Amino acid sequence: MGNTDIELSAITYGAFAIGGTMWGGNEKKTSIEAIHAALDHGITSLDTAPFYGFGLSEELIAEALKGKDRSKVQLLTKFGLVWDGSNQQNGEHFFDIEENGKKLFVFKYSSKANIIKEVEESLKRLNTDYIDLLQQHWPDATTPIDETMEAMEILIRQGKIRAAGISNYSLEQLKQAEKTISLASNQVHYSMLNRNIEKDLVPYSIEKNIGIVAYSPMERGLLSGKYFLDAKLKVDDHRNGYFNQFDLSKVSAFLEKIAPIAEQKNTTLAQLVLRWTTMQKGITVVLAGARNAEQAIANAGAMAFSLSTAELSFIDSELNKI
Repeated sequence: MGNTDIELSAITYGAFAIGGTMWGGNEKKTSIEAIHAALDHGITSLDTAPFYGFGLSEELIAEALKGKDRSKVQLLTKFGLVWDGSNQQNGEHFFDIEENGKKLFVFKYSSKANIIKEVEESLKRLNTDYIDLLQQHWPDATTPIDETMEAMEILIRQGKIRAAGISNYSLEQLKQAEKTISLASNQVHYSMLNRNIEKDLVPYSIEKNIGIVAYSPMERGLLSGKYFLDAKLKVDDHRNGYFNQFDLSKVSAFLEKIAPIAEQKNTTLAQLVLRWTTMQKGITVVLAGARNAEQAIANAGAMAFSLSTAELSFIDSELNKI
């Protein structure tokens, strides 16, 4: 990972969905089974955040890791999203959400004091005494970037985190942060349908040896192709609105075009999409969520094959038509 000695699995387990919030709920047993399956099939890195299920995702990871060798697992978590039933919080208002019939106000807040507090809470929920990679979840316009970075420097010196990262930072914000601390990574949205970071963040990150953690490579499952076979989602599933940003007819046509490559390699569309993402310039690790063991095993299987230069070129040419 960037300029650190931390090694992560190329496919890293994304634990947003198992938190249940915004994903139509979750099942504890199947969530833990998913984590176990990921670990059993070579995925050693788990990415979570306090916001994922309002602490539940971190707690499920802790439960899944009971009896496991902590030194062989890399825990990635975040800070900087706070929530409660009051609209009078510190920080920058982000959005409102309803959880169990109660309206919650979510704020971006990354003051030094709040970071220290959040990390202590995450350590407790994760049942560990250190976090491998701590990431600021979203930039907070109300807190100077240098104050946020100074807090992570303190945590590194204390041994509570091994490395500092950020998430959803623009190139200018990244440069500002680098004036205070040597960052290990930037977690950003990147997929076949969203390649904006290739213009500036990727070249800069390669030059400065900063890792890139790609999230939503499957566009919340859209690129698996399953949505076009069975488009039924739960009413409270956020993807009902999320998918509207895409020209679904063009996405469907694209997936039909690349499907023969997956068939030739005896793999799935989802695995093909994940493998393509891992092979893009500057991408260090790719996050892939799994809500059950079957999905986790399938995600790990994305590393069981490779793509030729010709196949990558064909995929890119078809992407240009979307």
